[in-house]
Amino acid sequence: MNKIFAENLKELRKKNNMSQREIAERLFVTRSTITHWENGNRLPDVSMIYKLADCLNVSVDRLLNDVAKSEERPNVIMLDDNKVILTGGLPILEEVMPNAVIKGFTKPAQAIEYAKENYISLAFLDIEMGMTSGFDVCNELLKINEHTNVIYLTAYSDYAFDAWKTGASGFILKPITPEEVKKQLAKLRYPFITGGLQND
Repeated sequence: MNKIFAENLKELRKKNNMSQREIAERLFVTRSTITHWENGNRLPDVSMIYKLADCLNVSVDRLLNDVAKSEERPNVIMLDDNKVILTGGLPILEEVMPNAVIKGFTKPAQAIEYAKENYISLAFLDIEMGMTSGFDVCNELLKINEHTNVIYLTAYSDYAFDAWKTGASGFILKPITPEEVKKQLAKLRYPFITGGLQND
């Protein structure tokens, strides 16, 4: 539940004497979208936050901070069938995202089962994993939760074009580094508190 963002959005809307319908029309979204935001069921993506800030006459930072405070201990997973890559990557994710609950998996089925029981804010997915690809796992994760951010991990830049077609937020060439992770976190479709909003 994105309670802080929801309550502050409702307060800002009323302060500006605007109805949900008026904001929806200005942002070219449905009224139900605004309702979902104000109920705390969903969060707007980064591009929409910029439009909201302009509409409500507040700074983008104000809204981003509200989004950041709305998620406590977000769940982040890393899936790679290479244990060496996984062992080296998890400490980097923990360093960059100290407030997140981070889990590592070597088998796609295990990661998907975990996602069914936990709200996944961000998934780092290897692309080549035997019979199952990271693209397949991405599709499954988005069926479970359409607001899961996905960042692909691969040793081959040739996959970049296919990766973008899946609705992913980013793409990292192995080996991963703290700097590259931070760069990708700043571009997430659905930002959260350890997703680069407070990391320069």
